Amino acid sequence: MKQIYDCYSRYLTATCSRYLPVGEELRDVLQESFVKIFSSLDKFSYRGEGSLKAWMRQVTVNEALKYLRRRKRRNTVQYRWDLPDQEEEEEPDVGTVSQQALQEMIKALPDGYRTVLNLYAFEEKSHKEIADLLGITESTSASQLHRARAMLAKKIKDYQKKMETA
Repeated sequence: MKQIYDCYSRYLTATCSRYLPVGEELRDVLQESFVKIFSSLDKFSYRGEGSLKAWMRQVTVNEALKYLRRRKRRNTVQYRWDLPDQEEEEEPDVGTVSQQALQEMIKALPDGYRTVLNLYAFEEKSHKEIADLLGITESTSASQLHRARAMLAKKIKDYQKKMETA
């Protein structure tokens, strides 16, 4: 177990940090993920190289989503419907943005936007799957993704302008 933890803890921390801010919440969810992983190892079925890592990532994502749903029930996550619709623009070139800066921009998105963006872009979930996971409609998922992309594009453009003047 220690070997599994040592080998995968950084990877699963990075996975978890896409959904939760770094801090106590992330550590709690990561711990719950490892408890679930270790208690469910008998349910894991080997399907080739990388299957353990993929299974562990999925357990971690599920635990992060479970945490967000519990927090939503407690705190009622506010979806930002008050944002004005933005005209479709050409997406900015992210080649000039460091991976760390881009990750920070994604982390700064509101919870709902960040969660939908991560599930769609990184976990390759459809809007139907996202809707089922989060208890929202497919159209809400699509809207959240559209707005997340718009906010992220603005953050990238602002970052690029800042870097040009520096």
